[in-house]
Amino acid sequence: MTKAEGIIEIKDLHTRFGDHVIHRDITLSVYRGEILTLIGGSGSGKTTLLRQMLGLEKPSQGSVRVFGKPARGISLNPQRKHIRNRSGVLFQQGALFSALTVFDNVALPLRELHTLSESVIHDLVMIKLDMVAIEPEHAYKMPATLSGGMIKRVALARALALDPELLFLDEPTAGLDPELSESFVDLILTLRSEMDLTIVMVTHDLDTLVALSDRIAVLADQRMIITGTLSEVCQHQHPFISSYFKSIRHKFDQRNHSESTWKTAPMPS
Repeated sequence: MTKAEGIIEIKDLHTRFGDHVIHRDITLSVYRGEILTLIGGSGSGKTTLLRQMLGLEKPSQGSVRVFGKPARGISLNPQRKHIRNRSGVLFQQGALFSALTVFDNVALPLRELHTLSESVIHDLVMIKLDMVAIEPEHAYKMPATLSGGMIKRVALARALALDPELLFLDEPTAGLDPELSESFVDLILTLRSEMDLTIVMVTHDLDTLVALSDRIAVLADQRMIITGTLSEVCQHQHPFISSYFKSIRHKFDQRNHSESTWKTAPMPS
């Protein structure tokens, strides 16, 4: 069996701010084509770890490699550019530039390449907007006129502008009502399949986690206490996991009880 390719490799990572320890001995691999979700309580270091994968922060010890190259902080521009051009980021609130139109927000990473004509940029932007179901008439609107769901989709179009291999999602469904959240999850799954994306996600939303995650990595007690499938993580004994997955465990117990009852019930005569 062929071993899966590691897109992100984190080894022996420690993070501290002064005397405050955030991470101890974190080792994690993110494999090509998967959706890996980071979860943990408030202050567990999820966002810090995400920023370290992006090369925006440097760990105190250990290594973070993305596409085989070190992601070692803001000062190392060649490595940062290498990662940036092959990855996209969807920030929690969308983070669109309020003074730019929808079109110009999506065009921004394309213009930063300094290699494309405006006509090519126009065509690419309209393709990306179509991919996230934004109609052409919205292209020249300002972000302030858009709904929360549309802002998320425009931000996703911008994150996909450079046809990334790797996509980072920070609370992708935060602030969306259940119907919009479900449609956004469906959109992510469609794009993942069409673009062969590898996705790293941070979310507090249980429905989003269940719908999207291939594997889940759990941060607690300054460590990565388990990485595995939803079923594997739910079976792991830890107070945070018991609390976080309480509703899911209840559903599992109900389902197992129903299956057991069905299997042992006498057949009708």
